[in-house]
Amino acid sequence: MAASSRNAREAKRRVQQMEAKRGLRKEQDKRRKRDNVLAVGAGVAALVVALVLQLTVFAANPSEDEYAAAKAGLTTPSATPSASAGNAGNIPKPETAAGQTFTGELKLNSGTLGIELDGTKAPQAAAVFKSLADQNFYSGLSCHRLTTGETFGVLQCGSKAGDGSGDANYTWGPLENTPQDNTYPAGTIAVARTGGNAYGNGTQFFIVYKDTVIPADAAGGYSVVGKVTSGLDVVTTIAAAGLKPGDSPTDGAPAEPVTIDSFSLK
Repeated sequence: MAASSRNAREAKRRVQQMEAKRGLRKEQDKRRKRDNVLAVGAGVAALVVALVLQLTVFAANPSEDEYAAAKAGLTTPSATPSASAGNAGNIPKPETAAGQTFTGELKLNSGTLGIELDGTKAPQAAAVFKSLADQNFYSGLSCHRLTTGETFGVLQCGSKAGDGSGDANYTWGPLENTPQDNTYPAGTIAVARTGGNAYGNGTQFFIVYKDTVIPADAAGGYSVVGKVTSGLDVVTTIAAAGLKPGDSPTDGAPAEPVTIDSFSLK
């Protein structure tokens, strides 16, 4: 009887051990599946964040990745066409430039560009850049970004901090003179802005040194304020020198620092 009882207890213990092992295996399987889902979710989240950053910050103007994403039909999930009904009092009125043509020079540490701004097609943008130039705002600032893609060649300048960030206290709109075909010919001078925001223009601008396609976002295209009338080879030479080591192969800081000596308009 005692032996029979011991055998029964031993059999019960073995059954309990087997059930415990099965439970452990089930829990491990669940954990593996959960971990796999989380890993995939983290990857998707990282991709979405990357796309949102690329598509919403044109104090970073559009990158080649953004161009490819746009061609694939991707759009900004939360783009806002306009964040303001109007401009603050520190933004010059478009009437100060309407109907006028301003000419002058953009002197870089590597050479001088002849500049012409069109106050007829882009009066608000022309008024802003004429005002900033008259205040010597650009003297000493850098051209912090260069793109060297096959169909994406721009030099971007005018960030007060020198890193592409904008000034929250100096934003304006609306968009003006945006190309219907998303093509910006060589020599174009256009306004950098926050992605998806027609009132996200600031102090930054970009010089197109070869024919470039920039897809419009939720707000539209980028305001073309003028053109380079001479010295575009200064920018093509900067581009030919390439990018700073460690940056993206086609988008980053110029290999040699580019600074603005002066920007004058009359």
